Amino acid sequence: MSEPVNPTPTTPGATTGPVTGLAAGRAPAAGAGPALDVTTAAADALRSDEEARREASFERQRRLRQEPRFPGGPAADPAGSHHERRIRSFQPRRSRVTTGQEEALQRLWPVWGLDIDGRRVLDLPTLFDGLPVVLEIGFGMGEATARMAADDPSTGILAVDVHTPGQGNLLALAERAGVTNVRVANGDAIILLREMLEPAALDGLRVYFPDPWPKTRHHKRRLIQPEFLDLVARRLKPGATVHCATDWEPYAEQMLDVLTAHPLFENTRPDGGFAPRPAFRPLTRFEGQGLDKGHVVHDVLFTRAEDGPGPSPTGR
Repeated sequence: MSEPVNPTPTTPGATTGPVTGLAAGRAPAAGAGPALDVTTAAADALRSDEEARREASFERQRRLRQEPRFPGGPAADPAGSHHERRIRSFQPRRSRVTTGQEEALQRLWPVWGLDIDGRRVLDLPTLFDGLPVVLEIGFGMGEATARMAADDPSTGILAVDVHTPGQGNLLALAERAGVTNVRVANGDAIILLREMLEPAALDGLRVYFPDPWPKTRHHKRRLIQPEFLDLVARRLKPGATVHCATDWEPYAEQMLDVLTAHPLFENTRPDGGFAPRPAFRPLTRFEGQGLDKGHVVHDVLFTRAEDGPGPSPTGR
């Protein structure tokens, strides 16, 4: 009688039967503690290394945001972390700075520029040599601001924006026009109004073509809101002018509605509607392009009422 045939040939050192455990690429069976511990420790080490790399990357990005692009020029984040974060009405953007703009920033920022850090109250009479001061929020590349400053040297313009090329361009344009009644402020205009200006410090406010935030879910980011007007009313002198302009009709209607509803602002139009473009507001290249495309530009012109200092929840 013949011997039974073994279906699994054997060799010295080989294991008979099916291959199991780590050799099959699967987790070790119960009881194989040391091998499992080694695998888990390796995975934990990989995760730890990845987390460390992410944290180092975040830290590098944070430092870059805080470092000025031009030494001696506008700070990257002037208010830093010492003021609460909020829904912002502007979108900071970095774009290429030309050689001329960079040169103007480095040379003229120490003379005509200031960072909105929220740590001090500005002495506007000293800053502007006693001139009445109008605050302009959002000046783009500064062409209209420089022209208004040149046309009316008896009025100081405190121009606020976060766009570095525009800041450099306005400084260069002001110097070229020989005007000295412009100061360029870098940072959040809300912090400037709330923390850095005295009550009744301003003779006017200009907001030309702010971001319309057209999507419904973004309307809360629009600058012209009742709460913003409460703050503005505390910083404007009685009789001061609030002048807004936009080519986005739904936003124009919102501007007109919220200013009309506010008890401390009065429409300069007897009919309560939009105003024609005042002669002192230049027609900019951007606006001209919009008009060529059929856009309708609306101006809203109100004055600060004489009665009452306005709501002051912060005591200022």
